[in-house]
This record gives sequence, C-alpha cells and structure tokens, in this order.
Amino acid sequence: MSSSKTILIAAASGRALAAAARRSHYRPLVADLFGDLDTRALAAANVVAGDMEAGFEVSALVSRVRQLADAEDPIGLVYGSGFEDRTEIIDALSRRFPIFGNRAEVVARAKDPRMLARLCHDLGVPHPEIRFDPPADPDHWLIKRQGGGGGLHIAFARARRPGEYYQRRVEGTPISVLFIADGHRAQILGTSRQWTAPSEDLPFRYGGAVRPALLDDASTREISCAAERLATGLGLVGLNSADFLVAADAYHLLEINPRPGATLDIFAHPDLFAAHLESCRGHLPSAPLIFTTACATAIAYAPCDLPSVPALDWPDWCLDRQRPQTRLAQGDPVCTIFAEAKEPRAAQAIVAERLAALRSRLIELGPITLRSEESAA
Repeated sequence: MSSSKTILIAAASGRALAAAARRSHYRPLVADLFGDLDTRALAAANVVAGDMEAGFEVSALVSRVRQLADAEDPIGLVYGSGFEDRTEIIDALSRRFPIFGNRAEVVARAKDPRMLARLCHDLGVPHPEIRFDPPADPDHWLIKRQGGGGGLHIAFARARRPGEYYQRRVEGTPISVLFIADGHRAQILGTSRQWTAPSEDLPFRYGGAVRPALLDDASTREISCAAERLATGLGLVGLNSADFLVAADAYHLLEINPRPGATLDIFAHPDLFAAHLESCRGHLPSAPLIFTTACATAIAYAPCDLPSVPALDWPDWCLDRQRPQTRLAQGDPVCTIFAEAKEPRAAQAIVAERLAALRSRLIELGPITLRSEESAA
C-alpha cells in the first residue's frame, strides 16, 4: 500500500519542488541533476540522475527513480523542468508511476511552436509571428529551440539548426502568470515580473523574478484571461505558467510552461503543493491561495571558474547551495538568492544587494580555489 505522504520528484533541479512538498507535509524522494545541499536536506532520499550538460536520459532516469521508489511505495511522481524537449521520458515514467502533471502528449502540444501559434490564433491571444525559413530582416527576429527553458534556448537570429524556429521580436516587460488547472478550468494564482542575466553567449539567460508584478489592473485581467483560455484549450492540469511580454497598449504570449516552474519560491504557500496534486485529480482549490508579502529570487551565476567550491558558510538567503568540491565553470549556476519584503520593489532591491555581495565573495574565492587545486596536484 502506498504511503499517502511520500511523493517522487524528478526535475533538473528538484529543490524548489521538494521545499513545496515539505510545506504541504509531504515526504519527497528526489531525482535531479545537482544533488545540492538544500535538496539533500529536504529530501527523504536524493539521487543524481544525469548532468547539466546532457540532461536526462530515459533509461538512466527511470532506473534511478525506481531505486528511490522500491523501498518506499510512493503515491506517484511530480515532474518539473528538464522534460519539455524529451517528452518520451514523461511517457516512460507514466507507465511506471501515477503522474501528477500534464501527460506527455499535452506537454508536446504546448511546446510545439506551430500548434501553440494556431491555438493562440483560434483563441484570439496575441502571439509573435513564427517562421521556419530565414527572415529577410534578421535584426527583427529571434531564434528559439523547441522545448528549451530558462532563456538558454533563445538567441538573436542566425542560421537555423534542427529543432529551432524563428520568432519575431516584440517589445514589452516579461510577465509570467502562475495558474493551477484541472483539465477544464484554471485558477490564477498571481503574476511575477522577470528579468534576464545576459552573458556574451546567452543574451536572454534567466536572471530572476519578483512577485507581484506591479502591473495595472487592465493588463492583469487581459493576460489572466488569456492564460485561462490557453489552459482550457490545452487541457492543462496542475501548476503551470504562461510567459508574456506586456507593453503599454499590447501584450503577447511567448510560451506556456506546462509544469511547476522557476517561480515556486516566490509563490511559497503551505497548500500549494497539495493543490497541485488535487488539481491533477480534477479538483481546484475551493478558496484562493493568498500571498501576503512580496518576494524576489535571482540566480547567482559563477563570475569565474571555480575548480572546487569550498565549504562555505552560506547565508540563509541562499538556496540550491553547491556541495563542497563541486567544479563550476564561469556562467554555471551557483545558487538562488531569495528576499522577502512588504513591497516588490524592496524585495527586488534586497535580492540585488545580496546577489552583488555573493558575486564579490565568489570572485575572491576564484584564485583561492585555483591555488588549492594546484597544491593538491
């Protein structure tokens, strides 16, 4: 008989889902790509089932997840990021465990650029023009990889490779709508404003987010209604998000993320994870989930190569803390910075200060870790 409070989690980074599960008094068993200190502290068991460069591979992940489940008999599995471009893994997992999330074919539809463009057209949701042949005016276009995430799949227009497509550039502020759905209806949980942390090779790399988005009421209603229509049109279940660019007089839907995503930490609520499970069973929350304070998170990327991360005295506002002796290249994610305040501008200012302080510390550590490695050799 399954334990009613034990749940499997599979995600590129499983920490945020594990934390959400603990807040709802579930016992998470986590398979991810990092096995960072926070995930190991939160999870009843944690296995690393791939690496950041290659991602997940179906047989290896299924084997590792089965190892987690063998002695536990969990109620099912929740997946996060890492599967939009390889939905066959979701399908393989669903043949072995009850899945609390969208079916593989639903994820494939949501991440298919042609299908999403047609759905937006049919529902009257503004969406940037897409194409698959090279544009005559490339300065007005981006190129994206189907199923990508975190902004790592977006670049300025160039020659297209397999699995990529062109999307016309539009102006606006990046706004994400988090919602929960039961396959027929959707309930909006809130909005967040996002920003990038560009590097030379990754001009649209995800930087962070703040909640609430400080959007005017009319724009909030418009994009919320659009997200609800898209959720119904796709038959989504559980926690999902819709990414928009919002300008003064227009908005455009950019992408649907058909799974719990990057804003879980700023939507921390004791009932959120349980609501995800229940909505996948067809039951939306009977009362709205209320978020009283403002929250912000930012990703700290390594400002230099760190051949061996030392045992740091991490501040309590650092999440996803790296294990000692982890090797990080410049640009690799080091941790997530968190801040909470009464107002979103204050939360974002605090997270920026903390990010700068950690970056300075990491720059100091760069030569130290290099010297330590040379001494060990």
